Amino acid sequence: MKIQVRYQWQLPVLMAKAGYRKTTDLIEPLADRGIVLSRTQVYRLTRDPERISLQLLAALCDIFDVGVDELITVESQRLRAVRKRRVNEESPPLLESYRPVRARIVADPDDA
Repeated sequence: MKIQVRYQWQLPVLMAKAGYRKTTDLIEPLADRGIVLSRTQVYRLTRDPERISLQLLAALCDIFDVGVDELITVESQRLRAVRKRRVNEESPPLLESYRPVRARIVADPDDA
């Protein structure tokens, strides 16, 4: 059984609650914690990032005084396995039942 994992990045919500109106407002608090990012990097950070360093994650948790679970909410869902149905109940023939035909080499009567 497969499990599908989804996450939701809560940084824009936390920024709004803390009174940060622009993404560039994060540049200074991050720099105070030793993380220097450009304006575009901070902007990309507010969208759903695929990868993030643990130092940056810890700094964001410190800035907003939250835990990782409040910054990233995770949902997992079990997916049902799809069974393949056969049209008829007969099992497919085994591969061993298909045998190659042995080739016979015969002399060409025109070469004589």
